Amino acid sequence: MTTYDTVSFLSDYGSVDEFVGVVHSVIRQLAPDAVVIDVAHQIPPHDIRAGGLALARAAQYLAPGAVLAVVDPGVGTSRRAVALEVGDGAAVYVGPDNGLLAPAVAMVGGATRAFELIEPRYQLAAPGPTFAGRDVFGPAAAHLCAGVPIAELGPEIDTASLTPGMMPITRQEGDLLFAEVLWTDHYGNLQLNVDPAEIAQHGDRIELRFDNRVRTGVRHRSYANVPTGEVGLVVDSYGLVTVAVDRGSAADELGIGTGDEVVLVPIPDDGRPIGVVAPVTLREKP
Repeated sequence: MTTYDTVSFLSDYGSVDEFVGVVHSVIRQLAPDAVVIDVAHQIPPHDIRAGGLALARAAQYLAPGAVLAVVDPGVGTSRRAVALEVGDGAAVYVGPDNGLLAPAVAMVGGATRAFELIEPRYQLAAPGPTFAGRDVFGPAAAHLCAGVPIAELGPEIDTASLTPGMMPITRQEGDLLFAEVLWTDHYGNLQLNVDPAEIAQHGDRIELRFDNRVRTGVRHRSYANVPTGEVGLVVDSYGLVTVAVDRGSAADELGIGTGDEVVLVPIPDDGRPIGVVAPVTLREKP
């Protein structure tokens, strides 16, 4: 039987209310020896995609054990509560079946088994259904750490029936690569959904089109290499192209953020402008 000693916990609960502390306390009572690692709790409220991306970024670095994720705008509805086994038991992802878990589970190789959390013996009785982190998901993660087999938490379900995560992909139209800002981090860096291989032939200078404006992005190895006044393109620690400025916020500098479109266009080696150039003759006003 697989046993776990770690719960990695991500949510949109924030730090103002008691939600995170209560879930910690529930886990402590049910699995006193388990260590709870707070991955993030400032996910924008109800933003399943942001939570899914944050969990996916972290997934490869999380300790083996239970991974508890709660961004659950459908709490109290017919959406399923699930536990997803990955790596033949190396870890179990616990949370709502709303697409939140899907990107991270895919990142670590997919679910080998899935179970719906409906067994009341492993849940807390509650006066209302709106705090599943306390009453359903937290207890499930704790009981897994206490040695309860995953199959005891509820019936096995088909992994193909799980709600997929919806992640944007780039689109190529001629020389134009249409991308999207996946994530604006704490520093204002703008992570794009662009693999470096997609712009490998673009050269060091790339035109960035966004919000009816144009800036030139220049490739650099690190954030510190971006000169003051320049917009840098850096491959970040997750292997994606990120827009950055020197010791400042690219989001503030460019006036864009998560979910906004950015079009990347190669700039010719001679630096000439791209696009149709039409001659214009100015005449005196009659």
